[in-house]
Amino acid sequence: MTTEQTTSPPRTGVGIRASGLGQSVRKGRRILDDISLAIQPGEVVAVIGASGAGKTTLLETLAGVRRPAAGTVSYDGATGGGAVGYVPQDDIIHRELPLERTLRYAARLRLPPPSGPVEVAERVAEVLAGLRLTERGDVPVGRLSGGERKRASIAVELLTRPGVFFLDEPTSGLDPAIAVDLLRVLRTLADAGTTVVLTTHQITDVEHCDRVVVLTRHGRLAFAGTPADAREFFGLRSLAEVHLRLDEETDPAALPDRFAAHRDADPPPGRPVEPAATGHRRVGRLRQLGVLAARNAEIVARNRLTLAILLGSPLMVLGMFALLFRPGAFDPARPSPTVTVMILFWIAFGGFFFGLTYGLLQICTELPILRRERFAGVRLAPYLAAKVAVLLPLLALVDLALLGVLRGIDRLPPVDGAGFAALYATLLLSSAAALTLGLLCSAAVSDAAQATLMLPMLCFPQVLFVGAILPVPAMAAGGQWLSYAMSNRWAFEGLGHTAGVERLWRDGASPLGPPLLATYGDSFSRPVWVNWLVLGGFVLLFLGATWVVLVRRESRRAS
Repeated sequence: MTTEQTTSPPRTGVGIRASGLGQSVRKGRRILDDISLAIQPGEVVAVIGASGAGKTTLLETLAGVRRPAAGTVSYDGATGGGAVGYVPQDDIIHRELPLERTLRYAARLRLPPPSGPVEVAERVAEVLAGLRLTERGDVPVGRLSGGERKRASIAVELLTRPGVFFLDEPTSGLDPAIAVDLLRVLRTLADAGTTVVLTTHQITDVEHCDRVVVLTRHGRLAFAGTPADAREFFGLRSLAEVHLRLDEETDPAALPDRFAAHRDADPPPGRPVEPAATGHRRVGRLRQLGVLAARNAEIVARNRLTLAILLGSPLMVLGMFALLFRPGAFDPARPSPTVTVMILFWIAFGGFFFGLTYGLLQICTELPILRRERFAGVRLAPYLAAKVAVLLPLLALVDLALLGVLRGIDRLPPVDGAGFAALYATLLLSSAAALTLGLLCSAAVSDAAQATLMLPMLCFPQVLFVGAILPVPAMAAGGQWLSYAMSNRWAFEGLGHTAGVERLWRDGASPLGPPLLATYGDSFSRPVWVNWLVLGGFVLLFLGATWVVLVRRESRRAS
């Protein structure tokens, strides 16, 4: 029986050869074991097996998303990647944007640097037409059907004309008719020269493929060949029974050993592809920053609910401040020292809260998109800088409105223009530190639910250990040390220094001032630039930590 040869004429495209592939997870459990196979250029190949057999792991290893723990993967005889398209199970496009706009941003991030607006527009139009999506170009991705969204993810990958295309469960959750239509699209791509490898749990998909790769429950190769040869090898009239046949096998080595005895010698690898087809120069950092920032801004502008929350929540907080605090608390003739403490603290906490909530959902909600764009060459530094570049101006407007209104209704000290600017700089730096803390936490979790649960855990320490409820000098030693790590402390003390609370409490008419000042010690005596320096350090620290977390997540996934 011939299982590795094909009678079809030679095709263009990228051939793939895997030799002795192995992958393991923690505690040494093998999820792929000694996988060797060859995929000819222009073929459509399905990878099947029971749940947990390692289908996705094999696909990611062949695509270069994961590094093999053992063995090698080569494209046309050259170890390493090429112009590779990879579509995971999750959507790799933002749902807020119209499809055509999404593809334009993707093209500007992926096409070679000389590509201008005309080339980008032509390539996007070509891809939309090829996938029969032209009439859906103005529709937001979130309003596309499941099959259209899957084709949209494929469209993103086709922008660079990949020589080999990997898809993880592309028909999962689709209506059977839509799934067949999608497989026909993949067949069209293969006929045009693109090698297609997909995983599937729908056995009916296999009949639309040139070859099928079957994995055992233990991640070993049970068969590789045509669907007809697979039925003969397993002794089945229909491949729908192949999973049952795999489950009935009690000896993990029986099927792999039997297949090894039947298989012919590996076919020669496909013809070498031209250098232009194996990759392209990455887009520069500045261009990536510009494209990502423009995309982030458009996503925010088009999502009315998000925009309403970003701008509406500060207005609600401002209204509560106006109702909570009486005017004139900073009047030297009748100061209210305890009220000034609370006003300054809640202003500082407001800036912190706004920044934290702005950043907390920014990364975890688009991790699949980020992973794929990283694979396509997007760098982390422009990605993070683009987040800050879009969100910080919004925070700047919110903070300015907060201070401006509070000053207008006499809830701030009567400072001059320079003093107001110093208050504003302190509050904005506090928001920036909280924003980057939110980005760090968003990078560390896996979904929005986890990020939401972190919100109270991040806020409570910034209330208790800042020094407003209990002055820092009056705290236990552990609390004093912990207070140094609270960015909100430095914002609170910076606001207090600019507001002149030491002079107000010492020279004011209220008898509460001097005792309260004594309990705070030198909290408000530091020059405001010291507080700015500390807050700026928090910004850099949190951004650097976010970068490290994302790199480590990426390395763990690749290993």
